[in-house]
Amino acid sequence: MNVKNKLINMYDLITCLTNACDLINPQLVNHHLQVGYLALKIGEELGLPKKQLKDLILAGLLHDVGALEYNERLELIENEPPTAQSHAFKGARLLEGFSYLKNAAEIIRFHHVPWNKGQGAAYSGQEVPLLSHIIHLADRVAVQIDRNREVLGQVSGILKRIQSQKNTNFVPELVDILNKIGRHEYIWLDMVNHYLPNILMDTMLFDTMDLSIEETIELAKIFAKIIDFRSPYTANHSAGVAKTAEKLAELAGFSDIECKMMLIAGYLHDLGKLAIPNDVLEKTGKLDINEFNLIRCHSYYTYRLLQPIKEFEQIAIWAASHHEKLNGEGYPFHLGADCIPLGSRIMAVADIFTAVTEDRPYRKGMGYEETVRVLNSMVENKSICPYVVSIVIDNFDLINQIRIEAQQKASIDYNRYMADD
Repeated sequence: MNVKNKLINMYDLITCLTNACDLINPQLVNHHLQVGYLALKIGEELGLPKKQLKDLILAGLLHDVGALEYNERLELIENEPPTAQSHAFKGARLLEGFSYLKNAAEIIRFHHVPWNKGQGAAYSGQEVPLLSHIIHLADRVAVQIDRNREVLGQVSGILKRIQSQKNTNFVPELVDILNKIGRHEYIWLDMVNHYLPNILMDTMLFDTMDLSIEETIELAKIFAKIIDFRSPYTANHSAGVAKTAEKLAELAGFSDIECKMMLIAGYLHDLGKLAIPNDVLEKTGKLDINEFNLIRCHSYYTYRLLQPIKEFEQIAIWAASHHEKLNGEGYPFHLGADCIPLGSRIMAVADIFTAVTEDRPYRKGMGYEETVRVLNSMVENKSICPYVVSIVIDNFDLINQIRIEAQQKASIDYNRYMADD
Protein backbone atom coordinates (compact mmCIF):
# COMPACT_ATOMS: atom_id res chain seq x y z
CA MET A 1 0.00 0.00 0.00
CA ASN A 2 1.59 3.23 -1.11
CA VAL A 3 -0.36 5.49 1.25
CA LYS A 4 2.42 8.04 1.10
CA ASN A 5 1.63 8.87 -2.50
CA LYS A 6 -2.01 7.81 -2.83
CA LEU A 7 -5.00 8.92 -0.81
CA ILE A 8 -7.66 6.45 0.34
CA ASN A 9 -11.25 6.89 -0.82
CA MET A 10 -13.55 7.07 2.20
CA TYR A 11 -16.40 5.32 0.39
CA ASP A 12 -14.25 2.20 0.02
CA LEU A 13 -13.57 2.16 3.76
CA ILE A 14 -17.19 2.84 4.74
CA THR A 15 -18.41 0.09 2.41
CA CYS A 16 -15.92 -2.26 4.01
CA LEU A 17 -17.42 -1.47 7.42
CA THR A 18 -21.02 -1.87 6.28
CA ASN A 19 -20.14 -5.24 4.76
CA ALA A 20 -18.60 -6.26 8.08
CA CYS A 21 -21.68 -5.18 10.04
CA ASP A 22 -23.95 -7.05 7.64
CA LEU A 23 -21.99 -10.30 8.14
CA ILE A 24 -23.68 -10.77 11.49
CA ASN A 25 -26.85 -12.16 9.90
CA PRO A 26 -27.84 -13.22 6.35
CA GLN A 27 -30.96 -11.05 6.68
CA LEU A 28 -28.71 -7.99 6.85
CA VAL A 29 -26.70 -8.49 3.66
CA ASN A 30 -26.57 -5.15 1.81
CA HIS A 31 -29.12 -3.64 4.25
CA HIS A 32 -27.07 -0.48 4.88
CA LEU A 33 -26.38 -0.08 1.17
CA GLN A 34 -30.10 -0.43 0.41
CA VAL A 35 -30.97 2.27 2.94
CA GLY A 36 -28.32 4.61 1.57
CA TYR A 37 -29.46 4.03 -2.00
CA LEU A 38 -33.17 4.53 -1.37
CA ALA A 39 -32.48 7.61 0.77
CA LEU A 40 -30.47 8.99 -2.16
CA LYS A 41 -33.37 8.46 -4.56
CA ILE A 42 -35.82 10.18 -2.21
CA GLY A 43 -33.35 13.04 -1.71
CA GLU A 44 -32.86 13.44 -5.47
CA GLU A 45 -36.63 13.68 -5.97
CA LEU A 46 -36.73 16.36 -3.27
CA GLY A 47 -34.05 18.29 -5.15
CA LEU A 48 -31.55 18.25 -2.28
CA PRO A 49 -28.09 19.69 -3.00
CA LYS A 50 -25.14 17.40 -3.65
CA LYS A 51 -23.65 17.87 -0.17
CA GLN A 52 -26.86 16.74 1.55
CA LEU A 53 -27.19 13.79 -0.81
CA LYS A 54 -23.68 12.73 0.13
CA ASP A 55 -24.49 13.01 3.85
CA LEU A 56 -27.70 11.03 3.28
CA ILE A 57 -25.80 8.12 1.72
CA LEU A 58 -23.20 8.15 4.48
CA ALA A 59 -25.94 8.15 7.11
CA GLY A 60 -27.65 5.26 5.36
CA LEU A 61 -24.44 3.27 5.16
CA LEU A 62 -23.76 3.77 8.87
CA HIS A 63 -27.20 4.20 10.42
CA ASP A 64 -27.07 1.10 12.63
CA VAL A 65 -23.46 1.26 13.84
CA GLY A 66 -24.73 1.97 17.36
CA ALA A 67 -26.50 -1.40 17.47
CA LEU A 68 -23.51 -3.66 17.91
CA GLU A 69 -24.98 -6.82 19.40
CA TYR A 70 -26.42 -9.63 17.29
CA ASN A 71 -29.83 -9.72 19.00
CA GLU A 72 -30.17 -5.95 18.93
CA ARG A 73 -29.48 -5.80 15.20
CA LEU A 74 -31.94 -8.61 14.50
CA GLU A 75 -34.64 -6.92 16.58
CA LEU A 76 -34.23 -3.73 14.60
CA ILE A 77 -34.85 -5.67 11.40
CA GLU A 78 -38.01 -7.29 12.71
CA ASN A 79 -39.53 -4.23 14.43
CA GLU A 80 -38.69 -0.92 16.05
CA PRO A 81 -38.35 -1.60 19.80
CA PRO A 82 -38.48 1.20 22.41
CA THR A 83 -34.68 0.97 22.63
CA ALA A 84 -34.23 1.92 18.96
CA GLN A 85 -33.59 5.58 19.72
CA SER A 86 -30.84 4.59 22.18
CA HIS A 87 -28.79 2.89 19.49
CA ALA A 88 -29.27 5.90 17.23
CA PHE A 89 -27.73 8.19 19.85
CA LYS A 90 -24.89 5.74 20.42
CA GLY A 91 -24.18 5.56 16.72
CA ALA A 92 -24.01 9.36 16.55
CA ARG A 93 -21.54 9.41 19.45
CA LEU A 94 -19.28 6.96 17.63
CA LEU A 95 -19.13 9.08 14.48
CA GLU A 96 -19.54 12.73 15.46
CA GLY A 97 -15.87 13.35 16.26
CA PHE A 98 -14.75 12.62 12.69
CA SER A 99 -15.19 15.76 10.58
CA TYR A 100 -16.25 13.93 7.41
CA LEU A 101 -19.03 12.17 9.32
CA LYS A 102 -20.27 14.97 11.57
CA ASN A 103 -23.35 15.73 9.46
CA ALA A 104 -24.12 12.04 8.96
CA ALA A 105 -23.91 11.58 12.74
CA GLU A 106 -26.59 14.23 13.28
CA ILE A 107 -28.84 12.49 10.76
CA ILE A 108 -28.29 9.13 12.45
CA ARG A 109 -28.96 10.57 15.91
CA PHE A 110 -32.67 10.98 15.17
CA HIS A 111 -33.36 8.37 12.51
CA HIS A 112 -35.85 6.41 14.63
CA VAL A 113 -38.01 9.39 15.64
CA PRO A 114 -41.59 8.85 14.33
CA TRP A 115 -43.32 11.75 12.60
CA ASN A 116 -46.35 11.55 14.91
CA LYS A 117 -48.47 14.12 13.05
CA GLY A 118 -45.70 16.69 13.12
CA GLN A 119 -44.50 16.23 16.69
CA GLY A 120 -41.50 14.33 15.28
CA ALA A 121 -40.13 17.58 13.88
CA ALA A 122 -38.37 17.86 17.25
CA TYR A 123 -37.07 15.46 19.88
CA SER A 124 -36.39 16.50 23.48
CA GLY A 125 -36.22 20.13 22.42
CA GLN A 126 -33.86 19.50 19.48
CA GLU A 127 -34.82 19.94 15.85
CA VAL A 128 -34.96 16.66 13.93
CA PRO A 129 -33.49 17.04 10.43
CA LEU A 130 -35.74 16.08 7.53
CA LEU A 131 -32.84 13.88 6.39
CA SER A 132 -33.28 11.79 9.56
CA HIS A 133 -36.89 11.11 8.55
CA ILE A 134 -35.69 10.12 5.07
CA ILE A 135 -33.33 7.54 6.58
CA HIS A 136 -36.13 6.31 8.85
CA LEU A 137 -38.43 5.76 5.89
CA ALA A 138 -35.73 4.14 3.74
CA ASP A 139 -34.77 1.84 6.61
CA ARG A 140 -38.33 0.65 7.19
CA VAL A 141 -38.78 0.01 3.47
CA ALA A 142 -35.54 -1.95 3.16
CA VAL A 143 -36.32 -4.28 6.08
CA GLN A 144 -39.53 -5.36 4.36
CA ILE A 145 -37.79 -6.78 1.30
CA ASP A 146 -37.88 -10.59 1.41
CA ARG A 147 -34.58 -11.80 -0.01
CA ASN A 148 -36.07 -15.18 -0.87
CA ARG A 149 -38.72 -13.76 -3.19
CA GLU A 150 -38.71 -11.86 -6.48
CA VAL A 151 -38.69 -8.19 -5.52
CA LEU A 152 -41.09 -6.57 -8.01
CA GLY A 153 -43.95 -8.71 -6.78
CA GLN A 154 -43.40 -7.30 -3.28
CA VAL A 155 -43.57 -3.61 -4.18
CA SER A 156 -47.32 -3.02 -3.90
CA GLY A 157 -47.47 -4.70 -0.50
CA ILE A 158 -44.52 -2.71 0.82
CA LEU A 159 -45.93 0.60 -0.41
CA LYS A 160 -49.34 -0.23 1.05
CA ARG A 161 -47.86 -0.90 4.49
CA ILE A 162 -45.87 2.32 4.37
CA GLN A 163 -48.96 4.25 3.25
CA SER A 164 -50.85 2.97 6.30
CA GLN A 165 -48.26 4.73 8.50
CA LYS A 166 -48.39 8.05 6.65
CA ASN A 167 -48.46 10.98 9.08
CA THR A 168 -48.01 8.65 12.06
CA ASN A 169 -44.63 7.02 11.59
CA PHE A 170 -43.56 8.79 8.41
CA VAL A 171 -43.59 12.32 6.99
CA PRO A 172 -46.51 12.56 4.49
CA GLU A 173 -44.46 14.36 1.84
CA LEU A 174 -41.80 11.63 1.97
CA VAL A 175 -44.39 8.88 1.64
CA ASP A 176 -45.81 10.64 -1.41
CA ILE A 177 -42.33 10.78 -2.94
CA LEU A 178 -41.77 7.09 -2.19
CA ASN A 179 -45.03 6.23 -3.96
CA LYS A 180 -43.96 8.30 -6.95
CA ILE A 181 -40.48 6.84 -7.37
CA GLY A 182 -41.71 3.39 -6.35
CA ARG A 183 -43.27 3.03 -9.81
CA HIS A 184 -39.78 2.76 -11.28
CA GLU A 185 -38.76 -0.89 -11.43
CA TYR A 186 -35.07 -0.09 -11.66
CA ILE A 187 -35.00 1.27 -8.10
CA TRP A 188 -36.18 -2.01 -6.60
CA LEU A 189 -33.96 -4.04 -8.91
CA ASP A 190 -30.98 -1.89 -7.92
CA MET A 191 -31.72 -2.47 -4.24
CA VAL A 192 -31.38 -6.25 -4.60
CA ASN A 193 -28.55 -6.09 -7.12
CA HIS A 194 -25.32 -7.76 -6.02
CA TYR A 195 -23.45 -4.79 -7.53
CA LEU A 196 -25.23 -2.18 -5.43
CA PRO A 197 -21.89 -0.89 -3.99
CA ASN A 198 -20.74 -0.10 -7.54
CA ILE A 199 -24.09 1.48 -8.39
CA LEU A 200 -23.74 3.85 -5.44
CA MET A 201 -20.13 4.62 -6.29
CA ASP A 202 -21.15 5.48 -9.85
CA THR A 203 -23.19 8.41 -8.53
CA MET A 204 -19.80 10.20 -8.38
CA LEU A 205 -20.76 11.73 -5.01
CA PHE A 206 -17.70 10.16 -3.42
CA ASP A 207 -15.10 10.76 -6.10
CA THR A 208 -13.55 13.60 -4.09
CA MET A 209 -13.74 12.07 -0.60
CA ASP A 210 -10.13 10.99 -0.30
CA LEU A 211 -8.47 10.62 3.09
CA SER A 212 -4.88 11.27 4.08
CA ILE A 213 -2.99 8.67 6.12
CA GLU A 214 -3.78 10.60 9.33
CA GLU A 215 -7.48 10.79 8.46
CA THR A 216 -7.44 7.07 7.63
CA ILE A 217 -6.03 6.38 11.09
CA GLU A 218 -8.86 8.39 12.69
CA LEU A 219 -11.48 6.45 10.73
CA ALA A 220 -9.77 3.16 11.61
CA LYS A 221 -10.11 4.14 15.29
CA ILE A 222 -13.86 4.43 14.79
CA PHE A 223 -13.86 1.00 13.20
CA ALA A 224 -12.00 -0.35 16.25
CA LYS A 225 -14.65 1.07 18.57
CA ILE A 226 -17.43 -0.54 16.55
CA ILE A 227 -15.55 -3.85 16.71
CA ASP A 228 -14.65 -3.69 20.40
CA PHE A 229 -17.55 -1.86 22.05
CA ARG A 230 -19.85 -4.84 21.46
CA SER A 231 -18.60 -6.32 24.71
CA PRO A 232 -16.96 -5.09 27.95
CA TYR A 233 -14.59 -8.06 27.54
CA THR A 234 -13.03 -6.53 24.43
CA ALA A 235 -13.90 -2.84 24.87
CA ASN A 236 -10.31 -1.60 24.53
CA HIS A 237 -8.52 -4.57 22.96
CA SER A 238 -7.87 -3.22 19.45
CA ALA A 239 -6.55 0.08 20.82
CA GLY A 240 -3.94 -1.88 22.81
CA VAL A 241 -3.00 -4.08 19.88
CA ALA A 242 -2.71 -1.13 17.49
CA LYS A 243 -0.41 0.97 19.68
CA THR A 244 1.66 -2.07 20.67
CA ALA A 245 2.11 -3.09 17.04
CA GLU A 246 3.02 0.45 16.03
CA LYS A 247 5.74 0.63 18.69
CA LEU A 248 7.09 -2.82 17.85
CA ALA A 249 7.29 -1.83 14.20
CA GLU A 250 9.21 1.32 15.13
CA LEU A 251 11.65 -0.67 17.29
CA ALA A 252 12.07 -3.17 14.46
CA GLY A 253 13.20 -0.40 12.12
CA PHE A 254 10.04 0.17 10.07
CA SER A 255 9.70 3.54 8.34
CA ASP A 256 7.33 6.20 9.68
CA ILE A 257 4.72 5.46 7.01
CA GLU A 258 4.99 1.72 7.66
CA CYS A 259 4.46 2.30 11.38
CA LYS A 260 1.27 4.21 10.58
CA MET A 261 0.17 1.37 8.33
CA MET A 262 0.81 -1.02 11.21
CA LEU A 263 -1.31 1.17 13.47
CA ILE A 264 -4.20 0.98 11.00
CA ALA A 265 -3.78 -2.78 10.70
CA GLY A 266 -3.92 -3.08 14.48
CA TYR A 267 -7.15 -1.13 14.70
CA LEU A 268 -8.68 -3.34 11.99
CA HIS A 269 -7.22 -6.76 12.83
CA ASP A 270 -10.44 -8.05 14.45
CA LEU A 271 -12.82 -6.56 11.90
CA GLY A 272 -14.09 -10.05 11.06
CA LYS A 273 -15.30 -10.50 14.66
CA LEU A 274 -18.36 -8.45 13.73
CA ALA A 275 -19.62 -11.71 12.21
CA ILE A 276 -19.43 -13.59 15.53
CA PRO A 277 -22.32 -13.56 18.07
CA ASN A 278 -21.62 -11.98 21.44
CA ASP A 279 -22.34 -15.12 23.44
CA VAL A 280 -19.39 -16.78 21.70
CA LEU A 281 -17.08 -13.79 22.09
CA GLU A 282 -17.92 -13.44 25.78
CA LYS A 283 -17.77 -17.11 26.72
CA THR A 284 -15.21 -17.53 29.52
CA GLY A 285 -15.27 -21.34 29.51
CA LYS A 286 -13.98 -23.74 26.89
CA LEU A 287 -15.43 -23.27 23.43
CA ASP A 288 -17.14 -26.22 21.78
CA ILE A 289 -16.06 -27.19 18.28
CA ASN A 290 -18.74 -25.12 16.53
CA GLU A 291 -17.94 -22.05 18.61
CA PHE A 292 -14.24 -22.46 17.96
CA ASN A 293 -14.91 -22.75 14.23
CA LEU A 294 -16.80 -19.45 14.37
CA ILE A 295 -13.83 -17.82 16.07
CA ARG A 296 -11.44 -19.22 13.46
CA CYS A 297 -13.47 -17.50 10.74
CA HIS A 298 -12.81 -13.97 11.96
CA SER A 299 -9.31 -13.43 10.57
CA TYR A 300 -10.46 -14.80 7.20
CA TYR A 301 -13.29 -12.27 7.14
CA THR A 302 -10.88 -9.50 8.11
CA TYR A 303 -8.78 -10.32 5.05
CA ARG A 304 -11.68 -10.59 2.61
CA LEU A 305 -13.27 -7.37 3.88
CA LEU A 306 -10.07 -5.37 3.50
CA GLN A 307 -8.86 -7.06 0.31
CA PRO A 308 -11.03 -5.04 -2.14
CA ILE A 309 -9.34 -1.81 -1.01
CA LYS A 310 -6.38 -1.95 -3.37
CA GLU A 311 -4.35 0.57 -1.37
CA PHE A 312 -4.73 -1.72 1.68
CA GLU A 313 -2.93 -4.73 0.21
CA GLN A 314 -0.18 -4.76 2.83
CA ILE A 315 -2.45 -3.72 5.69
CA ALA A 316 -4.88 -6.54 4.88
CA ILE A 317 -2.07 -9.10 5.11
CA TRP A 318 -0.69 -7.73 8.37
CA ALA A 319 -4.13 -7.43 9.94
CA ALA A 320 -5.47 -10.83 8.93
CA SER A 321 -2.39 -12.94 9.68
CA HIS A 322 -2.35 -12.44 13.43
CA HIS A 323 -3.34 -16.06 14.08
CA GLU A 324 -0.88 -17.60 11.64
CA LYS A 325 2.03 -19.54 13.19
CA LEU A 326 5.56 -20.06 11.98
CA ASN A 327 5.05 -23.84 12.23
CA GLY A 328 2.15 -23.69 9.77
CA GLU A 329 -0.46 -24.64 12.36
CA GLY A 330 -2.17 -21.25 12.47
CA TYR A 331 -5.33 -20.13 10.70
CA PRO A 332 -6.98 -19.39 8.32
CA PHE A 333 -4.28 -19.84 5.64
CA HIS A 334 -1.80 -22.13 7.47
CA LEU A 335 1.11 -20.07 6.21
CA GLY A 336 4.61 -21.33 6.92
CA ALA A 337 7.47 -19.24 8.25
CA ASP A 338 8.70 -18.41 4.74
CA CYS A 339 5.32 -16.85 3.90
CA ILE A 340 4.73 -14.77 7.03
CA PRO A 341 6.20 -11.27 6.68
CA LEU A 342 7.68 -9.38 9.61
CA GLY A 343 4.64 -7.11 9.81
CA SER A 344 2.37 -10.12 10.33
CA ARG A 345 4.75 -11.53 12.93
CA ILE A 346 4.63 -8.23 14.78
CA MET A 347 0.83 -8.19 14.68
CA ALA A 348 0.64 -11.74 16.06
CA VAL A 349 2.91 -10.89 19.00
CA ALA A 350 1.11 -7.58 19.62
CA ASP A 351 -2.23 -9.41 19.75
CA ILE A 352 -0.95 -12.04 22.19
CA PHE A 353 0.91 -9.51 24.33
CA THR A 354 -2.18 -7.32 24.63
CA ALA A 355 -4.49 -10.26 25.33
CA VAL A 356 -2.41 -11.60 28.21
CA THR A 357 -1.46 -8.28 29.83
CA GLU A 358 -4.79 -6.46 29.63
CA ASP A 359 -7.35 -6.69 32.42
CA ARG A 360 -10.63 -8.39 31.57
CA PRO A 361 -13.81 -8.27 33.69
CA TYR A 362 -13.23 -11.90 34.67
CA ARG A 363 -9.43 -11.80 35.35
CA LYS A 364 -6.42 -9.59 35.89
CA GLY A 365 -3.76 -9.19 33.24
CA MET A 366 -0.40 -10.91 33.54
CA GLY A 367 2.76 -9.22 34.79
CA TYR A 368 6.27 -9.33 33.34
CA GLU A 369 7.31 -12.84 34.40
CA GLU A 370 4.08 -14.58 33.38
CA THR A 371 3.95 -12.73 30.07
CA VAL A 372 7.55 -13.58 29.20
CA ARG A 373 6.91 -17.22 30.13
CA VAL A 374 3.90 -17.37 27.78
CA LEU A 375 5.72 -15.69 24.90
CA ASN A 376 8.84 -17.85 25.27
CA SER A 377 6.80 -21.03 25.36
CA MET A 378 5.20 -20.00 22.05
CA VAL A 379 8.63 -19.28 20.61
CA GLU A 380 9.80 -22.73 21.66
CA ASN A 381 6.95 -24.47 19.84
CA LYS A 382 7.65 -22.30 16.77
CA SER A 383 4.33 -20.43 16.93
CA ILE A 384 5.62 -16.85 17.04
CA CYS A 385 8.73 -14.95 16.00
CA PRO A 386 11.69 -15.02 18.43
CA TYR A 387 13.04 -11.73 17.07
CA VAL A 388 9.79 -9.86 17.79
CA VAL A 389 9.51 -11.47 21.22
CA SER A 390 13.06 -10.35 22.02
CA ILE A 391 12.01 -6.76 21.24
CA VAL A 392 9.10 -7.10 23.67
CA ILE A 393 11.30 -8.51 26.44
CA ASP A 394 14.00 -5.87 25.97
CA ASN A 395 11.43 -3.05 26.03
CA PHE A 396 8.71 -4.56 28.21
CA ASP A 397 8.02 -1.58 30.48
CA LEU A 398 7.92 0.91 27.60
CA ILE A 399 5.63 -1.22 25.44
CA ASN A 400 3.37 -2.13 28.33
CA GLN A 401 3.00 1.52 29.32
CA ILE A 402 2.05 2.44 25.76
CA ARG A 403 -0.56 -0.34 25.79
CA ILE A 404 -1.96 0.77 29.15
CA GLU A 405 -2.30 4.40 28.09
CA ALA A 406 -3.98 3.46 24.81
CA GLN A 407 -6.44 1.17 26.55
CA GLN A 408 -7.21 3.70 29.27
CA LYS A 409 -8.17 6.23 26.59
CA ALA A 410 -10.30 3.60 24.85
CA SER A 411 -12.02 2.77 28.15
CA ILE A 412 -12.96 6.42 28.63
CA ASP A 413 -14.48 6.43 25.14
CA TYR A 414 -16.34 3.19 25.91
CA ASN A 415 -17.84 4.59 29.10
CA ARG A 416 -18.94 7.69 27.20
CA TYR A 417 -20.47 5.49 24.52
CA MET A 418 -22.38 3.45 27.12
CA ALA A 419 -23.62 6.53 29.00
CA ASP A 420 -27.37 6.97 29.39
CA ASP A 421 -28.97 8.96 26.60
